[in-house]
Amino acid sequence: MILSPRQLQPAIASFLAEDLGRGDISTLTLPNQLATGEIIAKQAGILAGQVIPSVVAQILSEHGHYEAVLADGTWVTPGMVVGRMTAPIVELLAGERVMLNLMQRMSGIATATDAAIKELADPKIAILDTRKTLPGLRQFDKAAVVIGGGQNHRFGLDDAVMIKDNHWALIDDLPTTVQALRRQIGPTKIIEVEVETRTQLQAAVASQVEMIMIDNQSPATVKAWRQLIPALIKVEVSGGITPTTLVQYAGTGVDYISLGYLTHSVTALDLSLEIGTDK
Repeated sequence: MILSPRQLQPAIASFLAEDLGRGDISTLTLPNQLATGEIIAKQAGILAGQVIPSVVAQILSEHGHYEAVLADGTWVTPGMVVGRMTAPIVELLAGERVMLNLMQRMSGIATATDAAIKELADPKIAILDTRKTLPGLRQFDKAAVVIGGGQNHRFGLDDAVMIKDNHWALIDDLPTTVQALRRQIGPTKIIEVEVETRTQLQAAVASQVEMIMIDNQSPATVKAWRQLIPALIKVEVSGGITPTTLVQYAGTGVDYISLGYLTHSVTALDLSLEIGTDK
């Protein structure tokens, strides 16, 4: 997923409105002269979110400008200058926290994704995200996963069919359900089925779905079940996989591993804004 400034403006404008309220009263006595703030890395990791400062600058001030020094996906170390924003000082301070919060979160997600890929060390398996994102932040979170080297699973419920455990409890026959769904959704969207038993796996294969998710199974079981699935059907594995257990799934023959922790347990990458006035 790629973030576009136009797409981001409504969300970022609402975040700024939440933070600003009726105005930043801490800046009431400050001269609103032009100033430049440098965004500086305080931790090592993967940089993400360089589109955000420009959008913040455009929303807050017609005189705002952002110069990205480093590109998204760059490995940064403490002390590196990420970019420079120039704007009237009141507007610069007004946008600081929203801008940094989003960039820090995105950079943390990108860093975790990069770490997962390196830990797995299996180029045949792609790392996927999930829908376990905070409301309002999904587009930022999923873009960060891509910057970190991962891939996006479905963005929302309208992206693809996924038959999960609660759906299984409500259907009588999977092949019949799949046929009915295909008539409803047309040929451009895939159908994925989550399986937790060998019986469910066999039903999913018989239904000729495009993708099967093996959920909450050991690496040994995943490897054995993969042999029962035709090569044309993509295979995803998910369910409680952590940074320490991830490597156990290398070599299992699956196509994807989806990791909820990338976005539901984010550790932000520390960034700061240091301001100097232009006199």
